[in-house]
Amino acid sequence: VLDNEAEVRALAPDFTALRALNAGVIATAPGEQSDCVVRYFAPAFGIDEDPATGSIHCALTPYWAARLGKNAIYSRQVSKRCADLFCELKGERVEIAGSAVKYLDGWIEI
Repeated sequence: VLDNEAEVRALAPDFTALRALNAGVIATAPGEQSDCVVRYFAPAFGIDEDPATGSIHCALTPYWAARLGKNAIYSRQVSKRCADLFCELKGERVEIAGSAVKYLDGWIEI
């Protein structure tokens, strides 16, 4: 957790070093025009920086909800592409909404 949005935006990670961690890394801070901002780096999993990550918001929403004293959080993922996620803490679950670009359509038969 960093102090402000500018610090999150300015991060220039060493992806080789992050790859050796064998984990994803979340950077977050209070936002200037959103409740919070976030970036997610996961080179160990083949993604240097994920542009929009719903799964990490399941962990971040309870944190920011408690810190801000509210259940509905507007988060901006400030990757190169940017993403706006509208998250709401509902008991032990997080509901996430936002725009998406469909990139895959398929059928699975089991």
